[in-house]
Order: sequence, then structure tokens, then C-alpha cells
Amino acid sequence: MMTDVLVGSKSEQAYAWIRARIASHAFGPGYRLVLGTIADELGMSVVPVREAIRRLEAEGLVTFERNVGARVSLVDASEYAHTMQTLGLVEGAATALSAPLLDDEALERAVEVNDRMTRLLGNFDAHRFTELNRQFHSVLFEPCPNPHILDLVHRGWARLSGIRESTFAFVPGRAGHSVEEHLQILDLIRTGADPLEIELAARNHRWRTLDAFLAARHADDTAERERS
Repeated sequence: MMTDVLVGSKSEQAYAWIRARIASHAFGPGYRLVLGTIADELGMSVVPVREAIRRLEAEGLVTFERNVGARVSLVDASEYAHTMQTLGLVEGAATALSAPLLDDEALERAVEVNDRMTRLLGNFDAHRFTELNRQFHSVLFEPCPNPHILDLVHRGWARLSGIRESTFAFVPGRAGHSVEEHLQILDLIRTGADPLEIELAARNHRWRTLDAFLAARHADDTAERERS
């Protein structure tokens, strides 16, 4: 029986429980999700578990295979790139739409989170840095008045967490540039810059992280070929 404290409908509880284990990699890529076993663990029937898994499938975190059933989606570099590209587009739009709604209190909260990220640079913790990074961006995109765009942002972050726990663990050198770019985005918002300028700054910020990952991946592949 589970020990987690969960709220909401049984389907919501199952979704949160499974998704948390995918994000923490307790359920790693390729892990088979057996409905009956999960239902027993959560103390519920398989119906809400099935609903939760269908929701995770829609987000790309779970795939169904014939004669196998549900599995956690496999890590794929191209899938990561596609997710980051898409997230850059929708998060950039959400941030630009949110900008006029962000008051001084919200901006100060973002600054405080970014300061905590900066303090981590000297004793780097990729997992904690990634959590704070999500908090920072959430401050900027959550007020987005377009619920459809906001839903796409949430789906992108959910999909990203299932593909790779932390990009910064793979490219830690990107972290310092990231916090500097955060300050630039905040300055644009604070000074009432053109929405398109804010959107492009947020989009390019996301895409620079992708570029750093792809460059590091290419370097690793090249080194591996030279060793073989």
C-alpha cells in the first residue's frame, strides 16, 4: 500500500503517483506499467489507473505496445530535441502573454528563485538547479490568459521530465549562461518591452539549452568513434 499523501479523484491520484515515479526515474525508460500491480499499490481498481495511463500516453510519457501493454517511453535524442523546440515556441508565447500581468511581487519572486540558482553554481546540484529552473519559468508563464497555450506548456514540461531528468546534468556549463539570460528576460518584462521581443528572448533561451545539449552529444559521439 502506498505511503504518499495524494489528493483529488482516484484517476488524478494515480496520474500524480505514476508521473512522479517517471520523473524521478524510479520507473525508468522501458519500464512496464502493470495496471493490476499499480492498482494494488494504490488501493484502487484498475479503471482510474487505466485513465491515468491514457493521460500519460497523451503527454508522450507512456507508450502502448501490442502484446506488451503500457511502458514508460524510451529516451530518444531526437524526441528530446523536438520537445525542446516545441516548448520553446509555446513557452515563449505564454511568457509574452503573461508579461503585462506580472506585478512587482511576481518579478521579485522570480529574481529570488534565480538568485538561489546562482548560489548553486559554486556547488552544483543539477537536480536542484532543474527544479528551481522550473519554478522560475512557472512564475513567468503561469499567468498566461490563453488556457490552450498554457496547457501546451504544461504538456511540454511533463514530456521533458519523462525524457530527461536534467539537461544541466549533461551540460553543467550551460547553467551559468541560463541564470544570466533569466535576468535579461526579467529586464525586458520589467521595462515593458515589445511582446515579440519578450517572446523571442524566452524562446531563444530554451533553444540555447537545446543547442548546448546537441553540441555536447555530438562531441561525445565523436570521441566515442575516435576511441573505437
